[in-house]
Amino acid sequence: MDRSDLLVVFILDEQRYALRLSAVDRVAPMVHIAPLPKAPDIVLGIVNVQGRIIPVVNLRRRFRLPEREIALSDRLLVARTTRRPVALAADAVTGVLECPAQDVVAPDAILPGIGHVEGIAKLEGGLILIHNLDKFLSMEEEASLDRAMPAA
Repeated sequence: MDRSDLLVVFILDEQRYALRLSAVDRVAPMVHIAPLPKAPDIVLGIVNVQGRIIPVVNLRRRFRLPEREIALSDRLLVARTTRRPVALAADAVTGVLECPAQDVVAPDAILPGIGHVEGIAKLEGGLILIHNLDKFLSMEEEASLDRAMPAA
């Protein structure tokens, strides 16, 4: 089994999404998110994960979902882009799923122009959007986050 076939599946508003397991360091319980002044709108704030200060990305805003209060039952997916570690706030994480490459459709075949989606997994229980963290933040958001983070 190829590690690239393994997905970490998480839920927002009862919809399933996924990241490649190779991009995820851990799943952690929700903790207090400290505000980060001058951070881009997509960043909820920062958390301390084992001594590392990590920005928390607001997936609801990125996916244009309704905002809601963060609950103690929510989870943080601690992951990494090629540039930095990030934490993603999710309603729940359901686990690791094996998804062979032949079960993944290129997103451009269905919905061109959604750059942060690298594939759509077709499974018995429905579709799962597989996201590419390296395309999650725009260049402007990255630059804004770079300017805000040293102050943390």
